[in-house]
Amino acid sequence: MAYTYLSTDDLKAAFKEFGGEETNTGSVVAQVAVLTKRINHLAEHLRTHKKDHVTRRSLLKMVGRRRRLLRYIAKKDINKYRSLIAKLGLRK
Repeated sequence: MAYTYLSTDDLKAAFKEFGGEETNTGSVVAQVAVLTKRINHLAEHLRTHKKDHVTRRSLLKMVGRRRRLLRYIAKKDINKYRSLIAKLGLRK
C-alpha cells in the first residue's frame, strides 16, 4: 500500500525506531507505531472535512486494529507496552 502522506523514508524510520531494523515490518510494536501515524493524519483530515464518513469509518477500523495489537503487547510484555504508549503519546 502506498500512502501519500507517509513517505517510504518515514516508514523505514518508524520501522527502524520501533522494530529494530528497516526490514522488520512484521513487528507488532512497529505496526502500532505506523498505525498511530496514520490515525493522527486521518484525525487531522477529519477536523477539516467533518462529513467525510468513509474516512471516519477507516479511522475507526484502524483504531480498533491498534487497540487489539496494544492488548496483545500488554499481555506479552507489560513493560514494553508501557514504554510504547509513553513514546507514542497514547493514553494521556
